[in-house]
Amino acid sequence: MIQKKRNPHKPFMVLNGILAFVVFVIACLFLYVSFQLKRDKDKEVTYEGKYLVEISKDFAGEDISVYLNDSLLMKGIMPDTLTQTSIDKFADENILMIVDNATDNTTPFNLNPDGSRVTVKKTAGIISIIEREQ
Repeated sequence: MIQKKRNPHKPFMVLNGILAFVVFVIACLFLYVSFQLKRDKDKEVTYEGKYLVEISKDFAGEDISVYLNDSLLMKGIMPDTLTQTSIDKFADENILMIVDNATDNTTPFNLNPDGSRVTVKKTAGIISIIEREQ
């Protein structure tokens, strides 16, 4: 009768093979989930509401810039008439910034999340807004 030698490394190699298979399955699962999440993010988000920004005659002859969040709406010397711009809402929270280009003074205003009609006025060097629902 011939005796076989015991191979002490066989259980270790089988365990390593099983572990490698489990790691491969988990990596495939994470890839699948990440591709599913990317597909959901590609959908375009739209917001209801509009902003109507009116720059009053008080700014006539002044060089100003008007920003909504980080988007430039108007820049230049304002005419001596009422200037209006209509913007569709494009974020959850919006801020209107009036920048005096001569002094770089910035005046920020938080806007209504539902959209509104905003009138920007200047009295005695102080910029203010009047915000009404549309």
